[in-house]
Amino acid sequence: MKKIGIICKPERKEPQEILLQLLPFLRQKGCEAFVDAETAAALNIIGFSRKEIPSLVDVVLVLGGDGTMLNVSRLVAEKGIPILGINLGSLGFITEVSRDEIFNVVDKMLNGGCVIEERMMLSASILRNGKKISEYTVLNDVVINKGALARIIDLETNINSSYVTTFKADGLIISTPTGSTAYSLSAGGPILYPTLGSIVLTPICSHTLTNRPIVLPDDFKIEIIIKSLSEDVFLTLDGQVGFSLRIGDVIEVNKADYKVKLLVPAERDYFKVLRTKLKWGER
Repeated sequence: MKKIGIICKPERKEPQEILLQLLPFLRQKGCEAFVDAETAAALNIIGFSRKEIPSLVDVVLVLGGDGTMLNVSRLVAEKGIPILGINLGSLGFITEVSRDEIFNVVDKMLNGGCVIEERMMLSASILRNGKKISEYTVLNDVVINKGALARIIDLETNINSSYVTTFKADGLIISTPTGSTAYSLSAGGPILYPTLGSIVLTPICSHTLTNRPIVLPDDFKIEIIIKSLSEDVFLTLDGQVGFSLRIGDVIEVNKADYKVKLLVPAERDYFKVLRTKLKWGER
């Protein structure tokens, strides 16, 4: 790994401060760095657009929070470029490396001391009047929810062409194992080990209390049909991309054709991550 892409959370000074030390460190290791254009402009160096970086590098370092990591994952996953996430945000389930560990972990990465952990992604298609009008790929989740003033929405749910139920709820979360510690967890969903091949359906504030989260195999196909008259229903993808839905719209969700490759230190203990991030054992 000699060509290193670096993508930072925009409009933050902290990544710039880190790069003042990290870029010379990488040069000493014989590496060439390709920094995103916005960050590079702030440092007065040559930069590259985010879209072109994946085709130029062997690995991408992400300096930011989980939101930045999700954005970059969608950008590079199809090309099979591994990502190392450095957490400059708050919680950081995907960006596991802390600021204090940066140089140690980057050195390990360059010397083969990190392993690649493959995480499944989901593909979501929106069909309107029988025609596909949009398609997205996500690492965390696909969420159908109502606006603040909308009534409970009706979501007819089919799995592998078999009718399951019509959820009457504030919404529905369809998440990957990686996304199980995000919005799904807040809505009462289970924590899944991140490399599992599974999909989680978690209703949001279901009107029927017996509607519980469901864990499915990753080769199942999920179809949600919007049955509510309200125009205040939205599809949100990884919490970053939004799409307004109408009655009769069909959302098809299934496993994506490719996975994102995350670099993690070989000695990393996922259960320690859970204890630390979720403060298990504390009073």
